[in-house]
Amino acid sequence: MRPHTDHPGDFMTGRARSPSQLLVRGLLLVGFWTLLGLFFVSEAFVASAVMGRRLSWSQAVWYQLPGWYIWAALAPLVVILGRRVRIERSTWTFAVLFHATASALFSLVHLVTAVALGGVVASLAGRAFSFVEVLRFLLETGSHLNLLTYWAILGVSYALDYYRRDQERELRSTVLQARLTEAQLQMLKMELHPHFLFNTLNAISALMHKDVDAADRMLARLGDLLRLTLESSGKQEVSLREELNFLRGYLEIEQARFRERLTIDMRIDPATLDACVPNLVLQPLVENAIRHGIAPRSAPGRVEIYAHKENAMLELRVRDNGAGMKAKGPPLREGVGLTNTRARLQQLYGASHRFELSNAMEGGFVVRLSIPFTRVARQPEPAQA
Repeated sequence: MRPHTDHPGDFMTGRARSPSQLLVRGLLLVGFWTLLGLFFVSEAFVASAVMGRRLSWSQAVWYQLPGWYIWAALAPLVVILGRRVRIERSTWTFAVLFHATASALFSLVHLVTAVALGGVVASLAGRAFSFVEVLRFLLETGSHLNLLTYWAILGVSYALDYYRRDQERELRSTVLQARLTEAQLQMLKMELHPHFLFNTLNAISALMHKDVDAADRMLARLGDLLRLTLESSGKQEVSLREELNFLRGYLEIEQARFRERLTIDMRIDPATLDACVPNLVLQPLVENAIRHGIAPRSAPGRVEIYAHKENAMLELRVRDNGAGMKAKGPPLREGVGLTNTRARLQQLYGASHRFELSNAMEGGFVVRLSIPFTRVARQPEPAQA
């Protein structure tokens, strides 16, 4: 036997329900048992006609319907017994014998109660049915169904229990998967933060002995960026406007480092500024373009950043005018920024995104990013005093 705590709010699921829910559920159960009783009322009426007896429709109702209301009252007890003594592989012998005995006892209780209640109902209706007459009719037309009714109630309760448990397992699995995905995204995002910080500090350190004023400005701007990073640390997605504000701060640091060697060209469609993008998605792409496309060359470099909407997708592109990938040689080895960006996009959008690295037709290297276009939900404005 397995102990089970039954909640009085709902004998079929064990969940607490509000009074209105209990009322609706009670009415539905009464309706169910009434319909079931009327079905057997019609069966008794037809059977009596076939056997040549004169049984009116009202007599069939008085004989049959009260019995099904009795089963409606007994059903919660059957469910409770079914939960306390479950038919399972480890205890099925004992459980089957237990419920076989219980079904016989319930059938006897039902028969005695039905006979007594049938006589009372008949007398209230002004009809004279003797105890023996009612008993004989019930024995002939339906008493053998009592055993089957017990097992039917037991089977339905088990089916509902298994369905509820299956639904709860699926819900727990979904919640756990969502939490795992969130943890993985957070881990990837946390890897980006120190990577960005270390690279920026290295740039400041390299500039410190050449231009103290420029290094000082870079430190001040780095402080602003760290503040913005902390403010958005709990967000996986932000608006493109917020992402560009952070990116401009980072680019100020890089332009203080490279001066006239670095030109930034942003071509942003204003209609995309409220679009959702992964937090800190553009910075590692631009950093990769500067590090591999601009820094190795002494000639002036250019980084272009595009954003536009195409059908239901947001298209982002970061291109530099560096040397690009060599046509012959080992395949491109992605660093922390590109690897984490690819992993985060997969976690957030699955097959609904595109992330491509290639040489640009105009020369240089280009990263193309395409994600579903969704707008950031606007926060409600505070009420005016």
